[in-house]
Amino acid sequence: MAVLCVNVDHVATLREARKIDEPDPVGAAIICELAGARGITIHLREDRRHIQERDLEVLRKVVKTKLNLEMAATKEMVRIALKYKPDMATLVPERRQEVTTEGGLDVVRYQRRIKGVVSTLQSAGIPVSLFIIPRKDQVLASKKVGATFIEIHTGAYANARTEKAIERELKSIVEMAKYARELGLRVNAGHGLNYRNVSPIASIPEIEDLNIGHSIISYSVFVGIERAVREMIALLR
Repeated sequence: MAVLCVNVDHVATLREARKIDEPDPVGAAIICELAGARGITIHLREDRRHIQERDLEVLRKVVKTKLNLEMAATKEMVRIALKYKPDMATLVPERRQEVTTEGGLDVVRYQRRIKGVVSTLQSAGIPVSLFIIPRKDQVLASKKVGATFIEIHTGAYANARTEKAIERELKSIVEMAKYARELGLRVNAGHGLNYRNVSPIASIPEIEDLNIGHSIISYSVFVGIERAVREMIALLR
């Protein structure tokens, strides 16, 4: 069964709207763990629009399950990852103009650069996951650069509106998850997943972690984080 890792970036987004000290993503992370989440995910972006380095520093000390750091494949972020030693680093594409991470990492195009980052992090004992679209060439390239995990970008599935399109995107995810496992890669998934569409993804046997943030934090405005996390976990089961 896939387990839930909660992305608390949007708690920090709300905090940064006022540039004050609340709400605290660290406090949110603690509640998520107490509610049954098996991991906490954060994205420390180059522009620091939500999560700050101090959040990473404190979360590294208090998270009891697993801390997954989403990061760009840059020298600055590699330095920070080596300093704080998250339980996992997920390499993602990053553009300043985007609202949130859109699209997957182009491992095929940037294979040499990504291989160097993967080698550096994993030599320091940090398993690396690559956030990619479910396409065979990207999965194969992820294997070639030495990644431990891939995280399948589920955005196309989440954004599909017709039954035919949903089935097509789900089939692609299922096939690439199987292909990745055949290559010896471990598999996670995330992006755009919510309380309505998560169950078919959670039922894919190769997928270990589901990284979900926006829908949980949005729902928690009405019901609280603990209940929002517990209801998501119930859907995964």
